[in-house]
Amino acid sequence: MTSGAETEISFTVNFRGQAHSFSLLPETTLHDLYAKLEELTEVPPSLQKLLYKGKRNGLDDNLSIAQAGLKSGMKIQLLGSTMKELNGMKAVENEQQRRDKIMKERALKPQVKLRSTGTGPIASLNSSSSASLQYRFHDIRPLQHLPKPEEARDLLKKLSEDPAIQHVMQKHKFSVGLLTELAPHEHPELLGLNENAGQAIKLRIRTDKYDGFRLYREIRRVLCHELTHNVWGDHDENFKELNSKLNREVAEFESSTAAGTHYLSGGPQYDIYQPSSELEAEANTYILGGSSSSGPSYESQEDRRQRILQATMNRLRKEEEDIEHSCGTHASKS
Repeated sequence: MTSGAETEISFTVNFRGQAHSFSLLPETTLHDLYAKLEELTEVPPSLQKLLYKGKRNGLDDNLSIAQAGLKSGMKIQLLGSTMKELNGMKAVENEQQRRDKIMKERALKPQVKLRSTGTGPIASLNSSSSASLQYRFHDIRPLQHLPKPEEARDLLKKLSEDPAIQHVMQKHKFSVGLLTELAPHEHPELLGLNENAGQAIKLRIRTDKYDGFRLYREIRRVLCHELTHNVWGDHDENFKELNSKLNREVAEFESSTAAGTHYLSGGPQYDIYQPSSELEAEANTYILGGSSSSGPSYESQEDRRQRILQATMNRLRKEEEDIEHSCGTHASKS
């Protein structure tokens, strides 16, 4: 007589880095499996998505696990959000809608202009302050269910306050409601996502194994890509032209600030942002004609700045193609 254990199907379901082992009879329904997974993960059946080899779309919950293609030894990935997380996201959306309503109401009210006797430093400061309040990231929020949320917040805050990013946002009048992150295990195919042309931008800032964070330069490049979706939804020529322009403006900003010739807010009384030496080191590999010893011994500050800028743009053009394939944003603007 064959024991029940020998006829069971044994498999593992992975959810957010934790493996759950199952040994179930072949006639167990998917409905029953979903119920067991809800007990373990708090993800409702309606929000559960199972990924495994040979999976077919549109499976009926009343099918048995054998009919659904589950086999012993399988490793299955579970995707989904808990109700607590969904309620949190709904709260964010409600808050953003509340703020949008306030902003619209303010826009309809008669504007009271401050009197000024000229266009001096005070008037310029008022204009700059107004722009910085409007064209920015209005909220920053890491995913609390992921490891080290405070470190994630610090990284998102650094991105939001990056002088080069602030520069392009004010120049192009970009406003983003929420800057947050993507969980690698929930969206393994995505590096970035822009929802509703700036309502929220989501970036993958963590490594796949959750043992640290991705390189800052790479995350910021994806951020420039997603900011372009504030204007253009599709990855068409219009998108590529603007995205290339943003990348160039970021590179030019850092190149000029390194040379001490560019100020974000209008004058030398403000701290100058000093980028890392990565640009200089990278540019050395792009010196035309080989090593610097074979060329002129003197290089002007402007020539050096242009060399660094050209090296950066060469690299960005190659890497933008990879970012485009990992972007989850689709056309949503009319």
